[in-house]
Amino acid sequence: MTEINEKLAVKIEAVKKVLNDIVAGYDPATLASSYGAEDMVLMDLICKHAPKIEIFTLDTGRLPKETYDVMQQAKSHYNVDVQVYFPDATDVEEYVTNNGPNAFYESVDLRKQCCGIRKVKPLKRALDGKKAWLTGMRRSQAVTRSELPVSEYDETFGLQKFSPLTDWSNGDVWAYIKAFDVPYNKLHDRGVASIGCAPCTRAITAGEDIRAGRWWWENPESKECGLHVKASKI
Repeated sequence: MTEINEKLAVKIEAVKKVLNDIVAGYDPATLASSYGAEDMVLMDLICKHAPKIEIFTLDTGRLPKETYDVMQQAKSHYNVDVQVYFPDATDVEEYVTNNGPNAFYESVDLRKQCCGIRKVKPLKRALDGKKAWLTGMRRSQAVTRSELPVSEYDETFGLQKFSPLTDWSNGDVWAYIKAFDVPYNKLHDRGVASIGCAPCTRAITAGEDIRAGRWWWENPESKECGLHVKASKI
């Protein structure tokens, strides 16, 4: 472990308090992990300070190899069972048969249909019976997240939603990972800032938005997969 600055130490303590409050008031709760940098920070904090909070991931069937690598590494490192949810095979078969395997490049509607099958429907199963879910979302990640609160009621899925890292900077995230030797997705070393499905993720260049590499062929205002939009928009 390396030293952390006072500002980050304060932020870490604030997150620990949020996690403790979730355990006290919203049990059962669960973290949605994509195995990106922010989610690995939260996994580390949960395993150390709030192990009662469950962790799950959505395996869309099109994840990069590097995501599976860090998934395996994290299992060994933390000795924690992460629940994996897969899309319904019949839904995937129908979509690919009717539209083709890469139809999501053709329109926002087809891309959102794909996300709906591979992410949103499995997420609903993952959140069934839970009182709260946690995400690694941060305000500075995208224009769609600029007013993200730490806690809000998720009308779409009918439970409380927490984003404990909402005020963390990208520098805070990486300072934590380095300080505590947290396993991370090696795609980050190749300029991939936000990691999703392999065909929908690319590296970003200097000056680009953190999420510019996700669905880069779309306008920034439409770039959410359906997991993090208001009920009226889904």
